[in-house]
Amino acid sequence: QVQLVESGGGLVQAGGSLRLSCAASGRTFSSYAMAWFRQAPGKEREFVAAVGWSANSIYADSVKGRFTISSDNAKNTVYLQMNSLKPEDTAVYYCAAAGGRYYPPRNDYEYESWGQGTQVTVSS
Repeated sequence: QVQLVESGGGLVQAGGSLRLSCAASGRTFSSYAMAWFRQAPGKEREFVAAVGWSANSIYADSVKGRFTISSDNAKNTVYLQMNSLKPEDTAVYYCAAAGGRYYPPRNDYEYESWGQGTQVTVSS
């Protein structure tokens, strides 16, 4: 497993931007698929975006065109750039890692390592 630490959450007005970071340690970062999930109050955790070590990235329909996932293997860090934020994007955002995945999975049960989460609040 890898250890994951998220940062970059905060309060932003609708239409604004935030960039989340997830720093990984413990294993070979480049061989992992990395993902972002989120959980809003009273709702189930949902997939947001993921990138595999193939460099293929996938997105939830709700964020496609607004969010971008990227990774920096030299820094063992994955990012989530969030633009045109909406109040419905308000949630705790979690970083997750799945070992040995060329293509990134969408299901949370396929990820074995998780960060502690970072709060994103978008005001209207």
